[in-house]
Amino acid sequence: MIKMKDLELSKRVKELRTSKGLSQEELADISNLSIRTVQRIENGETVPRGDTLKRLAVTLQVSPDEIIDWKTIEDKNVLTLLNLSQLSFLAFPLLGIIIPLAIWIMKKDKVKDVDVTGKAILNFQISWILLLFTFYTLIGISMFFHLPLIPFSFPFIFLIIAGFYAYNLILIVSNTIYYHNKKRVRYIPAVRILK
Repeated sequence: MIKMKDLELSKRVKELRTSKGLSQEELADISNLSIRTVQRIENGETVPRGDTLKRLAVTLQVSPDEIIDWKTIEDKNVLTLLNLSQLSFLAFPLLGIIIPLAIWIMKKDKVKDVDVTGKAILNFQISWILLLFTFYTLIGISMFFHLPLIPFSFPFIFLIIAGFYAYNLILIVSNTIYYHNKKRVRYIPAVRILK
């Protein structure tokens, strides 16, 4: 008897194969699997595991988790927690990376959309820290070498730093609200470190 989750997996493999423009024969040939194995997977008669799963993932240019996507669950609470965990940057800037990173590592394979959202968050927070660190470095160089890299006035410097923090805070809160309203979450600007 074919289980529902096996049918979903077989449908997923077929969708991935056709999206790459491959026939069953081509998929079998490129992945070094037998045509019968590919047919059995797509008919829901067998579930790819181990080496077979790895070969399919490499050939279809996806992660093994994307093939067995049916194992992931939807959990809005985890995604909300992931978004709000960035607020820890207010206590110490690096916590805005460390806490979301921990949640992402623990839940990326178990909860739907955590992998994509987590990467976007981490890319943004890393970019934000790099910009903040660059600004602090420019202040230090300006003060130490008496260079006019940054106009040296405490109100100006305070406003720039406050602006960095305010932008991060506003982006976190607005994206959390967007997520709850089922709108697209965007963390920009961000250097794509995690892809």
